Amino acid sequence: MTSSPRAQPPTQPVADSPRVVKTDEHAESALTVVVAFGANLLIAVAKSAAAVLTGSASMVAEAVHSWADTGNEVFLLLANKRSRKPADHDHPLGFGREAYVWSMFAALGLFAVGAGVSITHGIQELVHPEPADDFGIAYAVLGVAFVLEGVSFLQANRQARKEAKKAERDLLQHVLVTSDPTLRAVFAEDAAALMGLVVAFVGILLHQVTGSPVPDAIGSIVVGLILGVISWILIDRNRRFLVGEPAGVATRDAVLRELLADPEVDRVTYLRLEFVGPRSLYLVASVDLVGDDDEHVVAERIDALERRATAAAVIAGAVISVSPASEPSLVPSVSSGPAAP
Repeated sequence: MTSSPRAQPPTQPVADSPRVVKTDEHAESALTVVVAFGANLLIAVAKSAAAVLTGSASMVAEAVHSWADTGNEVFLLLANKRSRKPADHDHPLGFGREAYVWSMFAALGLFAVGAGVSITHGIQELVHPEPADDFGIAYAVLGVAFVLEGVSFLQANRQARKEAKKAERDLLQHVLVTSDPTLRAVFAEDAAALMGLVVAFVGILLHQVTGSPVPDAIGSIVVGLILGVISWILIDRNRRFLVGEPAGVATRDAVLRELLADPEVDRVTYLRLEFVGPRSLYLVASVDLVGDDDEHVVAERIDALERRATAAAVIAGAVISVSPASEPSLVPSVSSGPAAP
């Protein structure tokens, strides 16, 4: 038997295609980003006013951080929207990877603006220190910012915990490996913001107690370093998904079991699952079909098998070929858990 031709892409998007339906996870991700945008915008305005009134270096760093986060949420909103465009003839696998492109822009912005400006301003304050005043305003703004950032973080944390529980993963592990870059970005940025607020509070408090602007300037640098680490992690994760991130063992085994359960399939000898967007996979497989039909019959059976595979919402596209008799069979891992792209 010979390999079948590739499945032909649709000439136009199918309205009821599983790839086009807005899933609960997509809606939850959009809500998470919207909440983060609203919180960061309010916080950025308040911190900017406090930075002008107090002259605190840490408050300036925090204001820059919040404006960077606000701009980043716009990129994440674009990532969420553009990645959900339906597939067309020129893009049969959809536009899922746009999520990683726009999320990469957000991570680069956090690195360049948030980290870069905060560290630079802190160094400038160390070289040319200036005293701050009106510390009460700074504390009040930090308190309000902590509450608003906390609300945004709770939403991201709620979504991440729900998905992590379904996947039987630890929370931080799920945030790191999830194929949804908007969830990862909001969770990481909010966590960094809360840490930054604590650092800024300590820096301003020491400035007030000692009368020296040095702790305040160091606080600005520390905030910048936190943002730099977070943004580098986000950049690296988006890079991996753009280059081609394979599905985890649990997801791979779940798909392998589904293929082996198909009455047309005798065995599977090759399986590759690669993310092409949030919760969206491209499947390439080699199978040995039951029976020994003629070539044109095999082509029709393979085509039908590909169509059954892409009926699953998580599979954006599938290419299945016939296995040579010499290739060894694949078997699912015994210890793999539930699939969770």
